[in-house]
Amino acid sequence: MTTTPPDTQRARHPVLKILGGIALALLLLILFWSWDWFVPLVNSKATTLLHRKTTIAHLHVHLGRVTTIKVDDLRIEQPKTFEKEKDQFAQAKSVTVSVDVWSYLWHRTLHLPLIALEQPTADIIALKNSLNNYTFTEDGKPAKTPTKQDASSSTSLPDIGELRITDGNLHVKYDPLQADMQVAVQTTPPQGNDRGTLHLQAKGRYAQQPITARFIGGALLSFVADKEPYPVDLTVQNGPTTATLKGDVVHPMSFAGAHLKLHFAGPDMSLLYPLTGVPIPRTPAYTITGNLDYSQSHILFKEFEGKMGTSDIGGTIELDPHQKPMNVQADLHSRQVNLVDLGGFIGAKPTETAAEKKQDAKSKTVLPDTPINIPRLNAINAHVTYHGAHIENKQLPLDNIDTEFFITNGEIDLKRLNFAVGHGTLASSATLKPDGSLFDTTARIDFARIDLARVMQATTNSKARGIIGGHMTLKAKGNSIASLMAAGNGGLTLVLDQGGDITAILPDILGLQLGNAILTALGLPAHTDIKCFIADMPLRNGIVSTNTLLLETGEARTLGRGTINFKTNTLDYSLTTRSQNPTIASLPGAFNITGAIKSPTVLPGAEILGRAAAAAGLGFVFPPLALLPTIQLGVGDNSRCSRAVQAVNDNPAAGIAPGSLSHAVGTKGSVAPANPHHANGNHKKTSGKAPATKLHEGRMTPAEVRAAWNAKLKKQGKN
Repeated sequence: MTTTPPDTQRARHPVLKILGGIALALLLLILFWSWDWFVPLVNSKATTLLHRKTTIAHLHVHLGRVTTIKVDDLRIEQPKTFEKEKDQFAQAKSVTVSVDVWSYLWHRTLHLPLIALEQPTADIIALKNSLNNYTFTEDGKPAKTPTKQDASSSTSLPDIGELRITDGNLHVKYDPLQADMQVAVQTTPPQGNDRGTLHLQAKGRYAQQPITARFIGGALLSFVADKEPYPVDLTVQNGPTTATLKGDVVHPMSFAGAHLKLHFAGPDMSLLYPLTGVPIPRTPAYTITGNLDYSQSHILFKEFEGKMGTSDIGGTIELDPHQKPMNVQADLHSRQVNLVDLGGFIGAKPTETAAEKKQDAKSKTVLPDTPINIPRLNAINAHVTYHGAHIENKQLPLDNIDTEFFITNGEIDLKRLNFAVGHGTLASSATLKPDGSLFDTTARIDFARIDLARVMQATTNSKARGIIGGHMTLKAKGNSIASLMAAGNGGLTLVLDQGGDITAILPDILGLQLGNAILTALGLPAHTDIKCFIADMPLRNGIVSTNTLLLETGEARTLGRGTINFKTNTLDYSLTTRSQNPTIASLPGAFNITGAIKSPTVLPGAEILGRAAAAAGLGFVFPPLALLPTIQLGVGDNSRCSRAVQAVNDNPAAGIAPGSLSHAVGTKGSVAPANPHHANGNHKKTSGKAPATKLHEGRMTPAEVRAAWNAKLKKQGKN
């Protein structure tokens, strides 16, 4: 029998011990292994990467062909600039990531079948100084915009199978938009070919208005994958404004377009500015629906239709948000439009409360003094066209509206604002250049063959008739119609041909009390027809003076002179009536209208002033022949006003040529002497000079006539 030498047995014993020790160590390592040993390393690396303290409580790894890594109690603190915030920047009860190791080893592609976040929260903050807490830079400031080279060298996102979020919650505070809201986040799992959905519920404040929003969309990964249209279902309630957006987005990452239906409604379109970034003046209640599309450079809201107040509104709006300021192109139309609904676009209030009406009644101004309020002109550059096919308005007899304007660097250029009135046209243009809180304004309005019957029937249900023509110009600096007129330069030239019954016009135009007072003072027979009315009145520094004021009826011719002061809202005016028929002798001389425009005083002439009034009437400036082109273009050829101008210049009813007292030359090139007897048909030649007194020269001003009248009243009172 052979036995092993003792020395050989002793030689193998140490090897067995070593192998046994290794096996035991491996067994103990397997039994007592903890991935938490790597937690300090993970915390250190994550803190360095995110530039803010980051910790996890536990690390779990399940090895296999698909390896699962899970961390518990993830906490990411605020950066140093936001360390006073009470909440963590982000945290989650757990974060799970599964990795397909086999796919990476064999195909070198990183496939993550699952990323799951359980009870994640985040506190997202952006300040008005562009500082935010979600830019992961060393200094906490926003990262620079990547260059094209950086973008091309960046790695693509991994292939993620499912992003699962359970009971997520975000706090978003975005000061530039005055937003502060809580957002609940939840996802649903994939089913078949459906990759699941993303649900968001938001509540808080946006643009200083309470906001609630609900969003249901495709899985977030579907948006990133950019392979199929991404479904969108969004409802937003911001203050009183409601908006819904439904449809799908085509290749969202490449801005390939969208098939979205946008609907929004509310009490005032100006409230849309915080939501859209487009400043819109005040409007009445509205509801609008249209198609929303976009590309890399433009946002298009097209083929929209809706209601704004009692008007319908439709068209297309194209935005280029990449330009500074934003560029807006709008082509709008209405089939039926009430101009009251468009009041906000010219600074008026779409609706006026009882208190505002009461305040307007107390105002001393006769013109609107509401400041022109066209908001945030520097926020956009715009080109807008609008056509209203038919105007429905009980107060304005306009048939349609056609307008085009530009807004460029805060300046408004109104190319046209035209209205059709029967066979006539009311056309205007203007430029408004902002100067602080004021507008440096230049405007022109042209009246061409406007039917007065249309105007009066719409405004007062009057039976007045006639054709109106002329123009108005204004150059001024102000912030309301009243302030523009009070500082304005320009003037008004207006012609009324075949004006119909004077008793149907003056009380309605001037107000019942003032109109009837003037009719009484004029002494004209009842129901006298107006053959012609001409007013040529320049405006200088807010004060209207008179070049020409002529009212011709079948029996008489009335001439006027004086001023209307829009600075003080007062007038100082005189009217003188002269018979065109020697059989009528009851017509009085001059009378004066003075005081506040809203409630003036009418002082009729008296016998003691009869001769002075008659002479003063001769001093009024008669219509020059230069007005003929305006008359012919404004009311038509062969008008009664055209013939009246010729008659006044050829054979003035007062018996003198216009140039005698107005320094104008008559049609025959001579200056006729002043002879009041011509008014009675007594054409006597005169010789010598007229008495060198204001009374007999006819140069008494309205103030002097009024002073003489007051003196007479005092004298009568003493007697």
